[in-house]
Amino acid sequence: QVHLVESGGGLVQSGGSLRLSCAASGFTFGSYLMSWYRQAPGVERELVAAISSGGITNYADSVKGRFTISRDNDKNTMYLKMNSLKPEDTAVYFCNARRFLDVWGQGTQVTVSS
Repeated sequence: QVHLVESGGGLVQSGGSLRLSCAASGFTFGSYLMSWYRQAPGVERELVAAISSGGITNYADSVKGRFTISRDNDKNTMYLKMNSLKPEDTAVYFCNARRFLDVWGQGTQVTVSS
């Protein structure tokens, strides 16, 4: 069965850091484009960062220089290291896997207090 499970969210003060993890199972993780999206209340879901099967990364302008996406294909896990967090980063963060399938996790809440 295909699964993505996010973890690592929580409450952090402005300027703090968090690391999100996305554990994958049921598909060939290493061959998939992996991405982090986020959705704040009343706002459309937006792409935060993506990493290709070959390790090429792409970031939203709003997180460049603060967030780092990475993947460990041996562990079937993707990460998002978030530094210098701002209140506007508050959202539910979702991981996504896309190639032959389009798979979404259930999301993890990140709340940044000012």
